[in-house]
Amino acid sequence: MADQPVLELRGVQHAYGASVVVRDVSFALARGAIGCILGPSGCGKTTLLRGIAGFEPVTAGEILIDGTVVTRPGYQLAPERRRIGMVFQDYALFPHLSVGDNIRFGLRGLAKGPREARVAELAALVGISGTLDKFPHELSGGQQQRTALARALAPRPELILLDEPFSNLDVDLRERLSHELRGIIKAAGATAVLVTHDQHEAFAIADEIGILHEGRIQQWDLAYNLYHKPANRFVADFIGQGVFVPAKVLNPRSVQIELGVLEGDIPHQCRIGCDACGRGCAAEVLLRPDDVVHDDASPLQAEVVHKAFRGAEILYTLRLDSGQKVLALVPSHHNHPLGEKIGIRLDVDHVVAYAQAP
Repeated sequence: MADQPVLELRGVQHAYGASVVVRDVSFALARGAIGCILGPSGCGKTTLLRGIAGFEPVTAGEILIDGTVVTRPGYQLAPERRRIGMVFQDYALFPHLSVGDNIRFGLRGLAKGPREARVAELAALVGISGTLDKFPHELSGGQQQRTALARALAPRPELILLDEPFSNLDVDLRERLSHELRGIIKAAGATAVLVTHDQHEAFAIADEIGILHEGRIQQWDLAYNLYHKPANRFVADFIGQGVFVPAKVLNPRSVQIELGVLEGDIPHQCRIGCDACGRGCAAEVLLRPDDVVHDDASPLQAEVVHKAFRGAEILYTLRLDSGQKVLALVPSHHNHPLGEKIGIRLDVDHVVAYAQAP
């Protein structure tokens, strides 16, 4: 079937003894798509990736590759038979083999001509053509990562798995390579799953992202929806920056906060225990830094209590009259000192509201 997913997880669970690490995880990944499992340390994301690779069993559910079950309780297809390429956190290059021989490792069944053509093709694709005779210890971190990716891609696997592939790189190189990695995977026509705790990497590389928390997928969605339409409070708090401010629900389409009335779909859970229209129900609204706009002409004022310079922008922490603090992302030529009061206004396209925390 043309629309059959390359990877599908159905109710997957994994436990170490009585400790359940992965709980009822289900998602599917189409051919050519890049998915990301994103979450904090210890949430179960590497265990989940190892389960897909065949290194860990499952205690419930099943994993399918190209429509064929490769893992279920009591059955586990060997990792080498899954047609999966893996890029490990430490790259796991063979130190005694050259870059070229590392890439050739998965091509031992090919005749010399096609094998050398594939090595040259991949070296060019990942940008390491000039390093084929070098050994891993002679490479930079970025070159090692590219070599590991080329080796994983060499046998044309059905699926590429990447476990925190940038964790050993410095911040500048990490940001540059994350954009390049997406281009390489797309150019290779590969399907991939990335595991990371860094949302900037996830946003730069993935088509779809699953937020994992305490072993469960909280939301599997596009980055835009994770940021602007989070499925629950954990996702809202985990993705991006923001501050929860107290609010009063006026009706199913409007909620009042200290800075004014916001219009939008107010989630039903914010109106539990209220009358039919939800009037007077206590709630909390998430304000992102881009929801609070600096405007000198606005009668609303807030005091600058902290500022973080970010080059083109400054992230201001502002104190309202009530003492409540909010964040505002402002072009850096608006450079205000601490203690100054500045004009602000709201520009909220998506109301993110939750019932008031107990």
